[in-house]
Amino acid sequence: MKSMKISRRRFGLGLALAMGIAIAIVPAVTSAQGLRQYYDTTWSYSQTNNYYYVNYYYQTVPTQTTYDYHYCIYYPSQTNYIYYYNPSTQAYWGRYEIGSKGDKRYSILAQKDRKKDLKEIPESAFPEPASMPTIPGAKDNVTIQPPPENVPKDKK
Repeated sequence: MKSMKISRRRFGLGLALAMGIAIAIVPAVTSAQGLRQYYDTTWSYSQTNNYYYVNYYYQTVPTQTTYDYHYCIYYPSQTNYIYYYNPSTQAYWGRYEIGSKGDKRYSILAQKDRKKDLKEIPESAFPEPASMPTIPGAKDNVTIQPPPENVPKDKK
């Protein structure tokens, strides 16, 4: 009887210790998953527009509880670039050069050159690539992470 009480007590202490450790770990995991920005991991195809796209999700401030988003669009006919499109303004605002490194990665369009249809933007409107821009609307100079470069190689 005495050994059964000791076993129960040890089990109870072990369970309490395990629960305490688990409770301490869970908030760290939860906060680590609270990313400021991220991309979808899979490219989707738009048959209507003949392009692939992923969503880019971001928070303008770290305390924001929801995400805003833009589209990253890849045209199989233009294999060197991923274009950023703002659905709120309905305009392309820049492009990322696939395979680029360092400070020559992103071309931001001037306000006057941002259009709803990519065909309306002349190649000459894109400036020389520079560093990745800051998160749209952010005041803390956090730069956009590069988009996923695992673009589909086939033309549908």
